[in-house]
Amino acid sequence: MKADLVDEHRWLQQLTGRWRLTFNPSQESGEMDGGASWEETARLLGDAWVVAEATGTMPDGSAATNILALGYDPARKLYVGSFISSVMTNLWIYEGKLDETGKVLTLDCEGPDFGNPGQTARYQDIITIRDADSRNFSSRIRRADGTWKSVMSCDYNRI
Repeated sequence: MKADLVDEHRWLQQLTGRWRLTFNPSQESGEMDGGASWEETARLLGDAWVVAEATGTMPDGSAATNILALGYDPARKLYVGSFISSVMTNLWIYEGKLDETGKVLTLDCEGPDFGNPGQTARYQDIITIRDADSRNFSSRIRRADGTWKSVMSCDYNRI
């Protein structure tokens, strides 16, 4: 049975292609070297899913691979997905919504609180479309007081 596509599935298609990633060092954490070399290839799985594989170099010089899968669940009216990385053991599970501008997809998830071993924290990964050939991916963690702290930001430019 073929999936019935809706506009939200078509929105995901703009993420496909080859991309060069440039990390923006976090002003709060100072992590991720802006000069690190990363590339991503994103493709459709059927017409309802985008699967993206990014490869690059971590700050310590080691190689890493990240895999992101995103789709849309019309029954729940939510974007859904997952993220895995060769440098961590957590499976990140996403649920999110597109904002009213149609340019910002905010994905909520829960994962390890890297500052407090053994505890979990709420995160948001945010994809912001700038134009057909550029976008931003940022991540933030919710602090105990309810405010958000930036974890990382990365610009994507089509190759």
